[in-house]
Amino acid sequence: MDITYTVIRSDRKTVGIQIHPGGKVIVRAPRKLPQRAIQELVKEKEAWILAHLEAQKRREEAAEAERDTAGGSMLSAEQLQELADQAVKVIPERVRLYAPQVGVTYGRITIRNQRTRWGSCSSKGNLNFNCLLMLAPMEVLDSVVVHELCHRKEMNHSKRFYEEVYRVFPEYDKWNQWLKQHGQELMSRM
Repeated sequence: MDITYTVIRSDRKTVGIQIHPGGKVIVRAPRKLPQRAIQELVKEKEAWILAHLEAQKRREEAAEAERDTAGGSMLSAEQLQELADQAVKVIPERVRLYAPQVGVTYGRITIRNQRTRWGSCSSKGNLNFNCLLMLAPMEVLDSVVVHELCHRKEMNHSKRFYEEVYRVFPEYDKWNQWLKQHGQELMSRM
């Protein structure tokens, strides 16, 4: 399947793929990266992109259904399982993408249905993530992944910890704020 996407070039060092509302795929790339390299990356990430386009479509359909039936926002056990299945495919890939940028290794990745936490990192380097992150924008998921990976360097929320987070994910505050504003309503759907 051919994926339609828009390339936005800037002074960045890495390539990022974003899925926007309406199924719009944006590839953010360094100015000098050849178009062929972008095409190869999109082909390589085709399964990931298609999974996210499908999830975006489901989110938009769910939001529309929710608007149509006020109060019908609780997720069924089947929907939670679908989110967990999707998270098992997507989240490890995001961890693999960001771990080298942070400069850390990690242990086991576990996906959970949690009412209080979006992610955690154990002292052994095992990572836990909430399947409800699949209902949030990709940048929110990435901000949580980077946050937990940075705990592999600093097991606290010190100035050094946040310096590391911002180094890898400069827009962290924006997406963390999104989670603070909308996170409770996502968790209340469990």
